[in-house]
Amino acid sequence: MKKFAIYKSETGYYYYEYFDSIEQLHGTHLEDIVTADKLPIVADERGGYFCFNPNDYNFSELIETDGECPLPLEKMFFKNDENFKLGWISSDGDTYSCDYTGHTKAAKMIVSKFFPDAKLPERTLGKHGWLKVIDSWDGTERQHGQFVYSLTGRLTNRQINKLFDLGLYDNPEVKEMLKNYD
Repeated sequence: MKKFAIYKSETGYYYYEYFDSIEQLHGTHLEDIVTADKLPIVADERGGYFCFNPNDYNFSELIETDGECPLPLEKMFFKNDENFKLGWISSDGDTYSCDYTGHTKAAKMIVSKFFPDAKLPERTLGKHGWLKVIDSWDGTERQHGQFVYSLTGRLTNRQINKLFDLGLYDNPEVKEMLKNYD
């Protein structure tokens, strides 16, 4: 059974593995690094760790589970959130929010739910007509924008409605895709 510390962000919940005993560290890369006086800690997926603070503003709860991921897709990447800015749009017009660096992780979770045998998550979503909404800031502009990417160059009627609702209907790349709309 693993323990996870759950935190909330603007686009969904995220987690770190939680350790509060030396025994839990056995067999991990942390067992020779972390001492009992440093516990409890949380560890990320890249090998980093830091002291756990239950008073952290974004901390939500501790969860114990046998699974590798303690949260469902819709909780990690808010589905159809009214504040959607970046993320993925399904061919049915459903949105899954993520931050500007979370597209790959979101794609992995979406694909594991909807296309479990697929090997390349972002490409799989693209081939199935999903849209990727990314940050278009180039470092020189005053404001960040949103760019809508489609692997197929096609849109569904529900995606068109969603893009209109999101205020992305007039983006140049969307206008170009609308030319291909049947």
